[in-house]
Amino acid sequence: MRKELVVTLLFALAARGAWGSSAQSAPVRPPEPDPVLVGAGDIASCDSGGDEKTAALLDTIEGTVFTLGDNVYPNGTAKQFLQCYDPSWGRHKARTRPVPGNHDYRTSGAAGYFGYFGGAAGDPRTGYYAYDLGTWRVLVLNSNCRQVGGCGPGSAQEKWLLEDLAARPAPCTVAMWHHPRYSSGAHGDDTDMRHLWKVLYDAGADVVLAGHDHTYERFAPQNPAGEADPARGIREFVVGTGGRSHYEFEKIDRDSEVRNNTTYGVLKLTLRPSSYDWEFVPVAGGTFRDSGSGTCH
Repeated sequence: MRKELVVTLLFALAARGAWGSSAQSAPVRPPEPDPVLVGAGDIASCDSGGDEKTAALLDTIEGTVFTLGDNVYPNGTAKQFLQCYDPSWGRHKARTRPVPGNHDYRTSGAAGYFGYFGGAAGDPRTGYYAYDLGTWRVLVLNSNCRQVGGCGPGSAQEKWLLEDLAARPAPCTVAMWHHPRYSSGAHGDDTDMRHLWKVLYDAGADVVLAGHDHTYERFAPQNPAGEADPARGIREFVVGTGGRSHYEFEKIDRDSEVRNNTTYGVLKLTLRPSSYDWEFVPVAGGTFRDSGSGTCH
């Protein structure tokens, strides 16, 4: 009788997890994947099929979609957004955080752009905004400087940027806008954004994304003077490969590392806690690729 009682007690203790029974352990959840930013600029037109091809890439890549301006050609009207952008990149609208371009402002106040994207595009009076993605701070600036009161010292956009950088410090920062500070393409370097580049550099920002030139170009990390700065410099990607057309390269900038002007595609950025991976993903049939990794400052 005593033996039977002991056996009964042992079974009861095991059932209650007294010996660390796995039946009582909380399930182990797999770690969350690192967030992804994916996108391009210079995208849609009703007389080009390139945007359908790049949209097909987005169908296969999870993450937050960014645009880098000139979202729909030629004039960014509400009708063009519905007829020329919506059938391709529009199916990813719910996860898109856009950037305004100069063609978007061919409609007064970029009304077609702000009307189509709504709150995701920020305040229609400014077009700049910010959000968090994992450990990263994402800053969306407006390089259509004359439309928003300038981009230089003392401008409203500079004040907003300084306040955001001070209030929301992050281990890693990526900024994006339309007109590239540095580019070997037909439009070349954009001096209107040089001051905001310096503000970002002084704050330790890591990556800048831009479009405008219909090319893909990756730069070595640079300081505000356009000099290579491996320790503190900002790495810029020009990704005007969304599907509208391609531009020729003109004078090659000294810190340009990789260039292509024949392949439509998207840039995929995997945002790790203190680093990032980049990959240029070409459309079906494209052979050009670029990939690598960088460390946050």
